[in-house]
Amino acid sequence: MEQTPGGNGGAGNRWLRAPLMLRLPPMSLTVRIDEDIKAAMKAKDADKLGALRMLKSSLKYAVIEKGAATDAALADADVITVLRRRIKQCQDAIEGFAKGGRDEQVAKEKAELVLLETYLPAPLSADELSALVREAIAESGATGKAQMGAVMKIVMVKAGGRTEGKAVNTEVLKQLG
Repeated sequence: MEQTPGGNGGAGNRWLRAPLMLRLPPMSLTVRIDEDIKAAMKAKDADKLGALRMLKSSLKYAVIEKGAATDAALADADVITVLRRRIKQCQDAIEGFAKGGRDEQVAKEKAELVLLETYLPAPLSADELSALVREAIAESGATGKAQMGAVMKIVMVKAGGRTEGKAVNTEVLKQLG
């Protein structure tokens, strides 16, 4: 007879032999960022910690703009918007530092850019974007460029932060002719 924890030779209270699989909801971006800040502190990674603290500061400003009490009030879509804003700032800084010949700062900004991009959802493929635009055109009943704004709005909501407005704009113009 197989011995099980409990000490009574297998009778009575037994542990499950198969591991219990819990389905936890996915971690929100704000929680993930907080956890990564803690990990960077423990690892004494000053560059990563600085980049994450700048992101956290930007998130705090977004909370204030929204009029909420805590950053838990930010939905992942709001966090993605802040992330895209920070990424744009990094890209602008890279350009400026490159023109000024400050290679060390360029490398630092590029490292921050790579870190920030890890928090973004996987981008839409060209085919997925094209399909979303077709659906939005059918949904809105758009027939020309005059209804482009309505189509863009629908696509941006359905894309859920997985694409940039510039790419959507280009695809909508292409399909509306």
